[in-house]
Amino acid sequence: MSKLLWTPDPQRVANANMTRFRDFVNNRHGANLSSYDDLYQWSVEKIPEFWNAIREFCEVKFSSPHSEVLKNPVMPGAEWFCGSRLNFAENLLRFRDEKPALIFIGEGGEAKRSVTYAELYRMTARFSKFLKDSGVKAGDRVAGFMPNTIETVAAMLGTASIGAVWSSCSPDFGFKGVMDRFGQIAPKVLVTADGYIYNGKSFDSLQRAAEVAREIASVEKVVVVPFVNPTPDISGVEKSIGWNDALDNGAEEVDFALMPFNHPLYIMYSSGTTGVPKCIVHGAGGTLMQHAKELMLHTDLRREDTIFYFTTCGWMMWNWLVSSLFCGATIVLFDGSPAYPDASVLWKAAQDLKITVFGTSAKFIAICRKAGVRPGVQFDLSPLRAVLSTGSPLSAEDFEWVYEEVKDDLQLASISGGTDIISCFMLGSSISPVYAGEIQKRGLGMKVEAWDDNGKPVVGEKGELVCTAPFPSMPIYFWNDPGDEKYLDAYFSHFKGIWRHGDYIEITQTGGVIVYGRSDATLNPSGVRIGTAEIYRQVESLAEVADSLVVGQPWDNDVRVVLFVMLRNGLALDDLLIKKIKDQIRKNATPRHVPEKIVQVADIPRTINGKKVEMAVVKVLMGEEVKNKDAIANPEALEYFRDIQELKA
Repeated sequence: MSKLLWTPDPQRVANANMTRFRDFVNNRHGANLSSYDDLYQWSVEKIPEFWNAIREFCEVKFSSPHSEVLKNPVMPGAEWFCGSRLNFAENLLRFRDEKPALIFIGEGGEAKRSVTYAELYRMTARFSKFLKDSGVKAGDRVAGFMPNTIETVAAMLGTASIGAVWSSCSPDFGFKGVMDRFGQIAPKVLVTADGYIYNGKSFDSLQRAAEVAREIASVEKVVVVPFVNPTPDISGVEKSIGWNDALDNGAEEVDFALMPFNHPLYIMYSSGTTGVPKCIVHGAGGTLMQHAKELMLHTDLRREDTIFYFTTCGWMMWNWLVSSLFCGATIVLFDGSPAYPDASVLWKAAQDLKITVFGTSAKFIAICRKAGVRPGVQFDLSPLRAVLSTGSPLSAEDFEWVYEEVKDDLQLASISGGTDIISCFMLGSSISPVYAGEIQKRGLGMKVEAWDDNGKPVVGEKGELVCTAPFPSMPIYFWNDPGDEKYLDAYFSHFKGIWRHGDYIEITQTGGVIVYGRSDATLNPSGVRIGTAEIYRQVESLAEVADSLVVGQPWDNDVRVVLFVMLRNGLALDDLLIKKIKDQIRKNATPRHVPEKIVQVADIPRTINGKKVEMAVVKVLMGEEVKNKDAIANPEALEYFRDIQELKA
């Protein structure tokens, strides 16, 4: 059994939202649930009753009653809260007082700006009116090429208020990376900042935004938010208007459009493993219900809390964090490098802003440990009661570091889910113990199992993460996917009617979950999902490169990106070519796509029908046997990947 690190005291358990919800269920349904595990079992056996209890307990606002909670309970095809109508933004803006809603801090950790719930409501009203006046209607797309700042949240809320669809990516994406995403969804409005700041340096966004707006014919307006420069020159951006001018319309009230439960809210993007990223469309109702459950119950979030999560606008954790408005909490937004000028800066912000829930990545925690940061000694973290970690599995060593160096009395909630479900399959429980290396529990209402190669559930051993019952935050569809072919292939091609997520997990005897990483070819360094195809498109555009293959190599409690190249005409890989390859990737994708190691090989293994076999190479690198060599056209090529000295350091 894993090492027990923390047990909540009786008072914390008694006061927890999870306990109040358990009592609510017991009273409403005549149940006798006494523990989290009891509540979990009830939630996956009584799925319609559970989700209706979430709606009631969390006070999700529907404008019209539903006729049925769950119709056609199969995957895919389940229908939730039939007949109901709601507005996502209205639910997030149910508080409209003078309590701080958003605090933005930039690099260095200093508080820069804040807005109250009342001010955020007015900003939303004015951006909503601007969109309507610009001809944006329900179902139209609004794209954000934005840093993680206050205006980004207001633009999303204004978009959702009229039933339009919001999609965003971070401003460090190159032109091609932006076009691979926004180019598919035909946005009518593009919201961009003039630039962004990272590692103490300013970077321009306007040139790329102008190129994107010229390339995408559907863009009718470009709204420019001042971020680096208080008065940016936008004369070179066609169809542009400044943010302040866009909001100069005097609107004070929001006319929330009431939409069906499954009306599209967000378009997220897959990692692009097999081509351009898939456009994953998430519905307003399912997103709201999942986030309300995860924030109110699993995170125990309430009005008096201040919550922070290190994220960009291109990661689903941004969408998750912003939903904290539903709970009335204060959200701390940060944009920039989390380690500038040093790795202690965000912990200082936690002290200065009295953050109670601190969210970050497993990689950041490892960086702090290696850098000798001692947050609990250096700073007053007395308000802090929970640390959340996601992106990649958190090592047992880093679990222990949190309790030794941050605080010995807090809930360390490692959480795991993904863009595909805009939420979590496994996450924290404020009424349950924490064991080193384990996610505390499977999420309520999420019928998660680990399946072996024969499709049988296993406990205490590694298996495929599957979900065997429907849940409301499944994607409603993929954009431009006739017949749902890509959708079905992504999740349901392996086990019919069963969601296969692409992770290896183990469900422990204590009801916890250990995540072992991806079971497909998606890269996941430092918690950032990267598709191999996005790297291939850049590398293989170079004349020197004949073929390539990229994998994630488990390394130092994380994953590092390793690129293998087969060069043309007997060329040799030297420092100059390595720099050229890295510069090409950095310029046209993002810095996170740049591999840590580039190694030359003589051949690239492919399947008989021409697909690269990344997972087979990963197995070879880890010293495992590749069993299905019959599907590989040139299995002898796998030998080039054995015992590569460059990958031992």
